[in-house]
Amino acid sequence: MSRPLHRGGPGGRVADSVQYSLDSQMKDRIEKEDADKTRSPRDDASLSLRFLLSLIFPDKSKSSIGEKSFGSDPFNVAGSRSRQNLVLFFIKFSLVILIITALSGSLWWTISISTSSRGYILRGYRRLQEQIISDLSDIGELSQGASRLKELEFCSQEFENHVPCFNLSENSALGYSDGDLYDRRCGQGIKESCLVLPPKNYRIPFRWPTGRDVIWVGNVKITAQQVLSSGSLTKRMMMLEEDQISFRSDSLMFDGIEDYSHQIAEMIGLRNESYFIRAGVRTVLDIGCGYGSFGAHLLSKQLLTMCTANYEDSGSQVQLTLERGLPAMLGSFNSKTLPYPSLSFDMLHCARCGVDWDQKDGILLVEADRVLRPGGYFVWTSPLTNPQSHRNKENQKKWLFVLNFVENLCWDMLSQQDETVVWKKTSKKDCYTARKPGSGPSICSKGHDFESPYYQPLESCIGGTHSNRWIPIQKRTTWPSRAYLNSAELDIHGVNSEDLSEDSIAWSSAVRNYWSLLSPIIFSDHPKRPGDEDPSPPFNMLRNVLDMNAHFGGFNTALLEAGKTVWVMNVVPTSGPNYLPLILDRGFVGVLHDWCEAFPTYPRTYDMVHAKGLLSLLTSQQQRCTTLGLFTEVDRLLRPEGWVVLHDTASLIETARALATRLKWDARVVEIASNNEERLLVCQKPFFKRTKVNIS
Repeated sequence: MSRPLHRGGPGGRVADSVQYSLDSQMKDRIEKEDADKTRSPRDDASLSLRFLLSLIFPDKSKSSIGEKSFGSDPFNVAGSRSRQNLVLFFIKFSLVILIITALSGSLWWTISISTSSRGYILRGYRRLQEQIISDLSDIGELSQGASRLKELEFCSQEFENHVPCFNLSENSALGYSDGDLYDRRCGQGIKESCLVLPPKNYRIPFRWPTGRDVIWVGNVKITAQQVLSSGSLTKRMMMLEEDQISFRSDSLMFDGIEDYSHQIAEMIGLRNESYFIRAGVRTVLDIGCGYGSFGAHLLSKQLLTMCTANYEDSGSQVQLTLERGLPAMLGSFNSKTLPYPSLSFDMLHCARCGVDWDQKDGILLVEADRVLRPGGYFVWTSPLTNPQSHRNKENQKKWLFVLNFVENLCWDMLSQQDETVVWKKTSKKDCYTARKPGSGPSICSKGHDFESPYYQPLESCIGGTHSNRWIPIQKRTTWPSRAYLNSAELDIHGVNSEDLSEDSIAWSSAVRNYWSLLSPIIFSDHPKRPGDEDPSPPFNMLRNVLDMNAHFGGFNTALLEAGKTVWVMNVVPTSGPNYLPLILDRGFVGVLHDWCEAFPTYPRTYDMVHAKGLLSLLTSQQQRCTTLGLFTEVDRLLRPEGWVVLHDTASLIETARALATRLKWDARVVEIASNNEERLLVCQKPFFKRTKVNIS
């Protein structure tokens, strides 16, 4: 018989305990095997994690129970504890190393992923210069990535030459007629619906200066018949040759531009047009400029001519002038002021410009007087000035009105030859008080603002007489010294000479960096594009530059100091400080503009668009437009293969880079070594051609 088990004795307790332990272990093993078959890898991971955490943070209550359990050896407690502590320490140390390694790897992986998603960020101009040639070949890859935003679609063909705010059909539907039909009328800001494609036969323009005299017919909205039928003075300087238009500005014809400008110089009392600079003439406003031939010729005499003309559905004067690489913008003497401050230009020129100066009670002549500097010249070439035309009573009436009206504006007639008349604006303010009471326009009140005339209604009073800038052109510093105003001249604008000096130094450095950054592609020291044959000198592929936030005009100055054959349209935003009078007094050209509206020019007219601090300026104020809308407008202004250079804070540049991908620009962010808080965004607009797919 088997001995009965005694419940109360220690042996029975041990036997029961052992049997229970074996049974429970078997049961646990079976349950564990079943659980292993059903649990997921995530459960294993969580178990492993709990195991590791239990090693690092052991449960003190369980440890104490284990140390007093029946399986412990009382003689090896100390040694067991030492070995256990040593093992735990080793495991803890190894786990810490493992975690640090994992975190480092994760951080590196995260940085690499984020870097690839937002493009390469090269540190410093020198490094970028070394890599630019190879990098630009695959620059399109910089805009790729999983987080890429939806790209904008292309506009239909009707938008190829469309200029917002200048819609003749809409103005006609609203009841406008005559000259008012050409006035600029903007709606609710810039639309961001689509990207304007170039015409089907568009080609990259010729390099300067070849492009000044020869352009592609397919790049502008003008037909061969319009070229052949044009009959004005400047239009006769054109010649159609297959798919090109050449401008014979150096023709020896009797009515050639050279003879014409020489005639004007003699009428002023100068030996020839080379003496315009000595007479104080540097900037010229050419009203109804034809196709820019007059300004192209004066450019060789260091004169800078701004062409302004009405919007045209076809045969645009402004479009062809800009295509030639000469300054131009849409504008008209109709019912609103031009976006220039008073006393802005040294000479106004109108050669059969289509402006009826005798209309609207002479208010157009008052506007011409407003933008003309004291001692400046007004040159008018028209059949109305020819005495033979006065046999017609209507023509004689128009001529006499202009003749008497400008006399009351204190203009002195210097000379009259054939169809050309030259007047000189008075340099003396007392001329206006010496007039007979009630004769001619009155003088504007002192508080009247003519420094920021952004498309305001025309005024019938004489402006500029209260301005501190009332300085005769003959007393101004001649060009090129005019670009560096003295302390007294700067005081007029409220600018310290130290501030201007610091600004000039900073821009000189910036232009060197820009040139180093982009010279392998577009500038004269390394002009070749990938795949091109070696061009004939000079090689400059950059001519028209738009500075969207010009400030003092330092970018313009630095480009001239560096000897770059470019011209800059200096734009002063209406939302910021108005330094446009300072820029114009320095001998540059510029304009006021609200960047929530379309810029007054045709598509594809600038080789480079530059802006420093513009994004910060716009975001600091409550604007009615978006950054995407602004970029869409920039894309409209930019020629295919043109460049965008934005300088702003790091956060705004990163946002701008993301938007650049939506416009299909090839974009690159560049860190500035001297400033960790600011970045450069350098973009190039690809040359997309119209296809059957995107014509809809």
